[in-house]
Amino acid sequence: MVKRSLILCAIFSLILIGLRLAPKPALADSIPHSTAIYAQDGTLLRMTLAPDAQYQLWVPYQDIQPNMIEAVKLYEDRYFHWHFGVNPIALLRGMVRTYAGESRQGASTITMQLARALYDIDSRHILGKLKQIIYAIWLECRYSKHEILEAYLNIAPYGGNIKGIGTASLFYFSKPANRLTLPEAMTLAVIPQNPNKRLHLSAQNTMLRNARQRLWQAWLKQHPQDSQYAVDMALPVKSMKANKNVPFLAPHFTDALLHANRGQTSIQTGLNLHTQATLQRMVDRYLQNNQNLGINNAVAMLYDAKNMQVKALVGSANYYNNAIDGQVNGTAAKRSPGSTLKPFIYGLALDQSLIHPASILKDAPTSFGPYSPENFDGRFIGPITAADALIRSRNIPAVALSSKLSQPSLYDFLKNAGVRDLKSESHYGLALALGGGELSMEELVALYAMLANHGRLRPFSLLKSDATAVPLLSEESAYLVLDMLRQNPRPDTGEPDRNKTAWKTGTSWGFHDAWTIGISGNHVLAVWVGNFDGKPNPAFVGIKTAAPLFFQIMDSLRHQRLLSPQSEIEAMPPRTLTKVNICTASGDLPNQYCKNLSETWFIPGKSPIKVSTLHRPVHFDNTTNQVICQAGTNTREEIIEFWDSDMLRLFREAGIPRRTPPQLPAECSQAFYQNKANKPQITSPLRGVTYTISASKPESIALRANRGGTGAIYWFADHSFIAKSEAGAGVAWSPQRAGTHLLRAVDEHGQADNREVFVEFIN
Repeated sequence: MVKRSLILCAIFSLILIGLRLAPKPALADSIPHSTAIYAQDGTLLRMTLAPDAQYQLWVPYQDIQPNMIEAVKLYEDRYFHWHFGVNPIALLRGMVRTYAGESRQGASTITMQLARALYDIDSRHILGKLKQIIYAIWLECRYSKHEILEAYLNIAPYGGNIKGIGTASLFYFSKPANRLTLPEAMTLAVIPQNPNKRLHLSAQNTMLRNARQRLWQAWLKQHPQDSQYAVDMALPVKSMKANKNVPFLAPHFTDALLHANRGQTSIQTGLNLHTQATLQRMVDRYLQNNQNLGINNAVAMLYDAKNMQVKALVGSANYYNNAIDGQVNGTAAKRSPGSTLKPFIYGLALDQSLIHPASILKDAPTSFGPYSPENFDGRFIGPITAADALIRSRNIPAVALSSKLSQPSLYDFLKNAGVRDLKSESHYGLALALGGGELSMEELVALYAMLANHGRLRPFSLLKSDATAVPLLSEESAYLVLDMLRQNPRPDTGEPDRNKTAWKTGTSWGFHDAWTIGISGNHVLAVWVGNFDGKPNPAFVGIKTAAPLFFQIMDSLRHQRLLSPQSEIEAMPPRTLTKVNICTASGDLPNQYCKNLSETWFIPGKSPIKVSTLHRPVHFDNTTNQVICQAGTNTREEIIEFWDSDMLRLFREAGIPRRTPPQLPAECSQAFYQNKANKPQITSPLRGVTYTISASKPESIALRANRGGTGAIYWFADHSFIAKSEAGAGVAWSPQRAGTHLLRAVDEHGQADNREVFVEFIN
């Protein structure tokens, strides 16, 4: 008999183990869930209805206040951990009291209540109660006590269409379930047993208070140290009227999140409610002040470039205004970006050795095959530095640079950046440089965030992203583009922003879109003004329409200290950048005759290293005033700028004519500029010598070059600029790697001497 009993017990145990280990759906999968979206500080932005039209937010066991869990077990089922789904004593006691005519008592355990909810059981009758018991035992066989209790806490009724402790905590106390105080936990623990009566306003001060008091007395027996809460527990129960005005904040943002994160029950965002309110308030105020211009819609977004997440998003002026298609999210709509792509043309040109910031470009009528672009103002400036051409958004220099880009071209750059739905490169041609394609605000923001992230692009993300960064520009090029854009004068003051905002405007052809986008510290702010139906308006000009709103938002955010600055280290220029003197007029390295010098950033190994030949000495015979080749007793020397005829014409058209240079006899030019005696000759380092340097104690190598006369010598190592010296003077050079290096000494006239030197390091 004993043996048979042991065998039966073993078989029963094996069955239980098999049921517990067998694959089964998680209880959470059987319960419809709402989705809750939270702001950065944990404030609820929005909660959706579950598929069964209930507000039912799933909260993991570990995210529920432990006092709340213990209070529920103490009040609903204090023997929860000791029974197998059914408490026979409580069940028998309930049957006796119910059928003896006393008050009805269900005696359901937590497991039985979960079974009734999961399997939609009507337990008011004998057959229903038996079914409830069977399913409760079935749940105990398959799931752990932890899983059962977690599921019950998430389906417990709290009145109306509110289910679960997480939902009730938000609706009744406006806080998550892990922040409930003990009195609040006591209050919520007693509601599910009879929510309709205990939440009835006329009965709250009696039924709910009495139920909570019974639980409190039971709690004190187990936790006498909590008597400190006695005063709070003696106070009248606050009105338990649920806040049915469920938050619906940042609607375009939460709409986008729900579309992109289907199935998630809890979404934690980086959205800052104060920043969101500021953007909305400034957009409302701006539109109200500009109604007379026919401006009735705007879009704005603030993006954290460091964490790659949205801090605030206004997808339209008014989500509830059907007249402007207010529910459309303008940040995701494809629009012509106007001139907002120009910074990336200049960034690519810097990396492809086409320019440095002070390079002189031509702003003149130019045809690129069948394409003849014009400037927005219909005028041409003539010679202009690259930095000024970008700041003043001149079209001709941008198109000219774009035509010279290769590997990548601007089109390749946008493809590499993940811009969607681009047509073929031939479809756009060079018009792509001026906004001929279409990008969304999200895509533009990601590109500008790339500049803030030292040339490394991470895809746009509504939430914090750890996506791998892809280098699109060099760190030096990204810094220089931002440095140029920081010089852009504000529309209200005419001076660069004192907070060093790097910003750019854009206007689409036909006045459909007005843009301003910029970077301040770690943040990217983008503003668009226009109509969602594409209706044009002459007022839609980036600098006149979008830029004022951009700076109103930026100034307000700074005033409230809602913008985080870059650290000092992040804001520093890359160590590889250097500053050099250049001839201001030509933008090239100065020769000895250029006296007006200025300073510019230089990317070693990339920036053009041409020495200026614009300024040249010319000798005149004082008697005949004719050009002669050699200086004499009756001659004078003049330094003259030798502009080509095209540039001279541009100067005349710009109202600043230049002197036409004299025609030089061929023998003069050849005698002066091709004189081999003037060519630099490297004297150090020596040819064919290996230089051995201690790795533990770095040493330098002396560089020296002579030439037939005095003058400046520019030194380059492997195409990287090292230093400037006078002829015959030494320069200290510290190689950074072992191997063969190509040294070049270049004079003011572009004549050079080369030498290979081999370097090795020893420990």
